[in-house]
Amino acid sequence: MPSSPATVIVLVVEDDDLVRLMAVDMLEDEGFTVIEAASADAAWATLEEREDIAILFTDIEMPGSMNGLDLASRVAERWPHIRLVITSGRMRLANRDVPDHGQFVAKPYHSDQLLSAFGHA
Repeated sequence: MPSSPATVIVLVVEDDDLVRLMAVDMLEDEGFTVIEAASADAAWATLEEREDIAILFTDIEMPGSMNGLDLASRVAERWPHIRLVITSGRMRLANRDVPDHGQFVAKPYHSDQLLSAFGHA
């Protein structure tokens, strides 16, 4: 494990409040520091303000000017050091379809699946 979860900041992007809360709780229980955003646009604003985000965990389908895949592609171009983990309950992607060698985790997911996708298994 390259770094402990306590030193890793995760940006969780999910428009469904309950799903976002459950993801945040799951990650905080594993020791991660978590920042939340309810849309890709809000996530982009957060990313522009902070330099310490290590992992972007985003749902694909969201309202706003971009979806989670668009966000991940833009993040891969601008901040290639950020690990990308994409999720969806409606779509299924192969990892090769995730920008910048990221990972896809299908909903519903468990903490061990996220830890593996985050590189902390």
